[in-house]
Amino acid sequence: FKVLGEDGYDDGGVADLSLLIDLEDSVQRRKRGENEYFTALKADLLPRATRGPMAKMTRREQKVSLAQLLFSEDDDCEDKGPSEVYVDQNMLDEDDATMKHRADRLAQARAALRLSLLLREPACASLSLSELCKRKLTQAGKEGAEEALRCADKAIEIAGPGFWDSDEVQLEAEDNPVLDPKYEKNATSPGLANPTTLKLLPLRVSQLCMRSALLQRGNALAAIGDETEARITYERVFPILEGEPRCARVDWERHSVHVNIGNTQARTGDFDKADGHYKIAEDLGSDHISEKGGSEDDGRAMILCARRARSFALKKVGRMDEAKALMGEVIKQKVADDEASAKRKEDDAARAAEAGGAGEDPAAEATA
Repeated sequence: FKVLGEDGYDDGGVADLSLLIDLEDSVQRRKRGENEYFTALKADLLPRATRGPMAKMTRREQKVSLAQLLFSEDDDCEDKGPSEVYVDQNMLDEDDATMKHRADRLAQARAALRLSLLLREPACASLSLSELCKRKLTQAGKEGAEEALRCADKAIEIAGPGFWDSDEVQLEAEDNPVLDPKYEKNATSPGLANPTTLKLLPLRVSQLCMRSALLQRGNALAAIGDETEARITYERVFPILEGEPRCARVDWERHSVHVNIGNTQARTGDFDKADGHYKIAEDLGSDHISEKGGSEDDGRAMILCARRARSFALKKVGRMDEAKALMGEVIKQKVADDEASAKRKEDDAARAAEAGGAGEDPAAEATA
């Protein structure tokens, strides 16, 4: 889709993904030098999983598997989509199939963290910890908030300018991590924004990981009930997003931050401040609908998300009639948007089939 206010188009995050996964092993090659790197590659001395089901896979193939663990989403995945708005989970109403699916998703994030550490890919380790935070909140709700916050803090540590302890991070990859109260931290691994690391990779890698980690940390703090600290954490995302393009992919981050900040204020009873953030979030969606070439589906989804949050905020301050009326509008618009989206997909499929038929070889068709 088109980048709003500019001539170019968004690449869908492909360039950022290539930085994070580093299939070409650019960091290892800069660190070791070309000759030493390829000698180690030929001798199978580069870091990779050498036991278990991935033992026969090359380092590159293991990185592809890591990307799938981190970024792939099933069609029936409940957290599928670009929104990172925190929603309090009601664990009592969930069926066994849903809970099993959430547990499986959590296990995938732990597997991604283990593989990231084996491959010595700190950016992927940071992203894995952010995913652990997100999926722990989904799987356990407020009961898992402390563990989720711990994962987010470690993700921020890896993304930052200081040092982090790989053994301490490794603990989060276990199914039931138990912290030793007498453990003495040994932070010797440089963070992604550390000057030593920046000689090998661009600062953008740190920024991408930090954006994700801060958002999830804010969500974990919101689950704990620390609204002030959650709001401060969310606000730390804004400076990192300055200068980023106005594309749907990045605007969803801006949108999520604004709605999350609004929700922290709504939960403390300050509807006016909350509504200011909901309006900004809604305007972000409106821009994608009004500008030619924008992502209309994303724009409509952003508007609905902001209005839904506003409805819940109205309910919290006792304005029940307004809340019900607005939620009725949201539901009606959601049904209409889903129908329109389904119709567009049918039309696109029909046009593709027609174009495919028109391109067939007449001689081959006659032979058939």
